[in-house]
Amino acid sequence: MPPRSTGAPPRDQRHQRILAALATDPTVRISTLAAEFGVSPETVRRDIEALSRQGSVRRTYGGASVVHAGVQPALGQRERMAVAERARIGAAAAALVEPGAVLMVDAGSTTAHFARALAARDPEGTVLTNSLAVAEALGAAPRMRVLLCPGEFHPVERAVYGPEATSFLGRFNADIALIGASGLTAEGPSDVESRAGWIKRAMLERAARRVLLVDSGKFGKAHLERICGLGALTDLACDAPPPPELAAALARAGVRVRVAPPAPDV
Repeated sequence: MPPRSTGAPPRDQRHQRILAALATDPTVRISTLAAEFGVSPETVRRDIEALSRQGSVRRTYGGASVVHAGVQPALGQRERMAVAERARIGAAAAALVEPGAVLMVDAGSTTAHFARALAARDPEGTVLTNSLAVAEALGAAPRMRVLLCPGEFHPVERAVYGPEATSFLGRFNADIALIGASGLTAEGPSDVESRAGWIKRAMLERAARRVLLVDSGKFGKAHLERICGLGALTDLACDAPPPPELAAALARAGVRVRVAPPAPDV
């Protein structure tokens, strides 16, 4: 393998440049990126594999392509993406919950990590959720009351949706709503699923504190339907600082950004 040029960009910068290239061209070639970065094709291939595991790009023969705005992997696949990052986000968000709090938590891979992290803290309180994974995790905590939304069950997402669920949520007040999203831009969080968007908005409307949980692979991604503007949020829990443009928009909207601390060395 040829040595990397001393002027070659570090991994995080390469990832950002790959995503930037895909913003203007639906496909990129490994050979082209390797020449541009001054690294080996194998290095670029590993970069693309890492971005693919995050769900940020789709691997193709000899390169990568965009992930379309209306498409996302099923929950089972998402739970295997960016596992360490989402676990850190979940633990950081769990630390925000005070004893006795009433929570609303929507369905998703990152919110499932949050529920498991919170359950490990032996919490006391009440949670309303449309997610079976969240209900199962927090239902194991003896001092936690779990209220599961009614509605139409969707087995792929292991969650319930529909007007019955949103109407049910409208009957309650919550201290904190914790939601996930498919992407986050300066216009706000967005999601692939419209039915999920209605649940998220219903939860945000009923909570005093409104926390978005997203991993950094979703920064700069705009998906099918915008959930809300940044002003509807109070907090963002993530695994890495947002890029400058997004960070400035979050600051203007008064959103507190909470970057999860790195995992301790084993």
